Amino acid sequence: MNLLAFFFILTSLVTFVAGQLFLKRAMESTARADFARPRFISLLTAGIFAMTISFFLTLGLLQRFDLSYLYPFQGLSVIIISLSAAIVLREKLTMQLTIGALLISAGIVLVSLS
Repeated sequence: MNLLAFFFILTSLVTFVAGQLFLKRAMESTARADFARPRFISLLTAGIFAMTISFFLTLGLLQRFDLSYLYPFQGLSVIIISLSAAIVLREKLTMQLTIGALLISAGIVLVSLS
């Protein structure tokens, strides 16, 4: 794997995580107001845009790499989303959640190595 491929894999992962965070913020904003608010629309648009970039980058990566090679990187999204939610969304990061995320990621890596 070269540096450019690693950059695209990382970009795909980061845009996926960002999309999840934007969509979560958008849905939280609807609890206090209606769906026509500009804040909701902008967060929803940003989330859909980020997820779209992630989707098409992943398709391009699947053309060049085996799924068994790419999937462990996607498994890292569990850890990154958990940490990002704790930092950005101020969600509580419990020991049980941390251990669960690590076990899921370790399981994905183990399956991909077999």
